Amino acid sequence: MTRANSSEISEFYLLGFGVPNEIQYVLFIVFLVIYLTSMVGNAGMILLINTDARLQTPMYFFLQHLAFVDICYTSAITPKMLQNFLVEDKSISFEECAVQLFIYVVFATTDCYILAAMAVDRYVAICKPLRYPIIMSRKICLQLAAGSYLMGSINSCVHTSFTFSLSFCKSNRINHFYCDFIPMITLSCSSIDMNILLTFIFVGFNLMFTVSVVIVSYTYIMATILKMSTAGRKKTFSTCASHLTAVTIFYATLSYMYLEPHSDNSEENTKIVSVFYGIVIPMLNPLIYSLRNKEVKDVIKVAGRKIFRFNTHS
Repeated sequence: MTRANSSEISEFYLLGFGVPNEIQYVLFIVFLVIYLTSMVGNAGMILLINTDARLQTPMYFFLQHLAFVDICYTSAITPKMLQNFLVEDKSISFEECAVQLFIYVVFATTDCYILAAMAVDRYVAICKPLRYPIIMSRKICLQLAAGSYLMGSINSCVHTSFTFSLSFCKSNRINHFYCDFIPMITLSCSSIDMNILLTFIFVGFNLMFTVSVVIVSYTYIMATILKMSTAGRKKTFSTCASHLTAVTIFYATLSYMYLEPHSDNSEENTKIVSVFYGIVIPMLNPLIYSLRNKEVKDVIKVAGRKIFRFNTHS
């Protein structure tokens, strides 16, 4: 991909939310708090998992990667959005736009596969407990994680290269708060048929494959849970509840963004969904997994008591 073949435009202009300045300052504060909470929550989750021996299991191995991915893809779009709330010049260079799209798609796609890997992990733990240490070995976990990043990289390379190989001569004003390929291809004066086809093929495949893995895994999990005693059901389902909550929220918003046909009237709704998917969900994930997970809550309590004792003695 070269600049000469893709566009004569040297920069794009992010229209953002199109609200009055007073509202933009309020939004800046709200999203800054959300972003900082997300950074602290996910970084804290990674630190907690790495420092406590009780959390050295496949489930927390994937949760650690989920936290890292959440940090990466929200950081690809949120800082620029926060900056644009405060400045008049909302431009972004051609190269910065390409890098933003590439990083965002890499980690957003990887997120899908990490969630699917976590569903497989829960299936093996609940349905095949005796073989769990063998099936979910360290080697298998590393391969699943590496495969997730690989699929994210392939998807991102395809979308970024085809998006920025278009000729942008209609306008350089992107009706969004970050460089996403759906609003960008509408600015092209060259044919976008291939881009639309690739969107449905790649996004459709990634969503359908990972959702299918989650659905099949939880179908077997539910069948196994129904055979247990009432006490066993409650305990076993509680280990899946946090993951199931995160999966439902994540895939619902992602499907709406990329698989629903959109009209001009729905562009503002798409921005709202994008905010929820790209900014709010990375903040919710550490809260969901910490508040609904007994092991994590126990580790946090122990860490809190240690910090309190240290501060008291010092």
